[in-house]
Amino acid sequence: MTEDRYAGTGAETPVGRPPRGRRELWVKLLWIGVWLVFLSSPVHDLVSGGHGAAATWAGAVGLTAFVAVYLGLVFRNMGRTFSGPAVVVLLLILGVLAPLLAYTLGSAWLGLFVYLSVACGATLPAKATYWAIPASAAVMYLVGLHTGEEEARNLILLVVLIGFAMTGVRQLVRTTVELRKARATVAQLAANEERLRLARDLHDLLGHSLSLITLKSELAGRMLPGRPEEAAQQVADIERVSRQALVDVREAVTGYRRPRLAAELAGAQVALTAAGVVAEIPAEPDLAGLPEEAEAALAWTLREAVTNVVRHSGAERCAVELLHRHTLDGPVLELSVEDNGSGGSGKGPGNGLTGLAERLQGTGGTLEAGRSAKGFRVVARVPSAVGADVVSGS
Repeated sequence: MTEDRYAGTGAETPVGRPPRGRRELWVKLLWIGVWLVFLSSPVHDLVSGGHGAAATWAGAVGLTAFVAVYLGLVFRNMGRTFSGPAVVVLLLILGVLAPLLAYTLGSAWLGLFVYLSVACGATLPAKATYWAIPASAAVMYLVGLHTGEEEARNLILLVVLIGFAMTGVRQLVRTTVELRKARATVAQLAANEERLRLARDLHDLLGHSLSLITLKSELAGRMLPGRPEEAAQQVADIERVSRQALVDVREAVTGYRRPRLAAELAGAQVALTAAGVVAEIPAEPDLAGLPEEAEAALAWTLREAVTNVVRHSGAERCAVELLHRHTLDGPVLELSVEDNGSGGSGKGPGNGLTGLAERLQGTGGTLEAGRSAKGFRVVARVPSAVGADVVSGS
């Protein structure tokens, strides 16, 4: 997940990173090497025969060394952070070769200062370029006073501008690299969030279903062998719940499951009654104007709250209420699940309530859970577009 999905596709010029294949290597070489066209003047000066044999050979060797150092320096360091002494040494080599060749061979070689300026802009830190690039232009002009002042005057602005333009290109490359890393990080965070959502869904699904299966299995065991018909009914219920749990898990894994509050109210009635808890459940809730995400969050809250009542509370009564209320933040639909039990272990909110709080927060809702005058109470609120009226089962 952390790999750049555009890597190796050629969708972006791989200037700001080491090449990952032969194709990227050639692209990077072409991008950097195309600027060598400005070396036509020194090459033409060498082949024109205006110098002696020794000067021509010395110029060819010097030009080859200059180009090799320039390509190696820019190729390895373009878009990277400043690597210190190695870059400085290579820049010093360019800084010696450029004025030496231009001073001894003539004004046709002043164009080498353009490459020196580019190398400074491409490899040095921003603060260092503020003096390195103007210094390159100044040295070029001083050399030009000896070889050809007019040529130097024509190039001085180009040396400064192209050097600082390269600093902008370098910053752009670094920004592109950082954006690529940020995109990979966002993709990783999205994957982690999806895993967390799936973990919450599986907990909510299997926790309720397995609790009900365990409860009915205990009932069936107590009914045998004296009441085989009633035990058979409990076994049939276990089979039905198991099959439904399997369907729910499959839907949750594929991301299509969206629980309905009405179905969860009916399931809560069955679960509480099977556990011997007197249940007060609203029959037909008014959900007009309630977004599906908010309804799903309330349905998960009801399921988790009822599961906790059955498994942990030891309650004898449980009341579920749905209330439309007006608050300072606008109308909300409030789900309240209150029992007269102990409220569980008392060691703080478990994974279920923590997951519900996160789920409700994603819909703009809130969750409150704690002891009440009667026992333990869970209250969930989600934004609604309905006015204040009571839909209660108590």
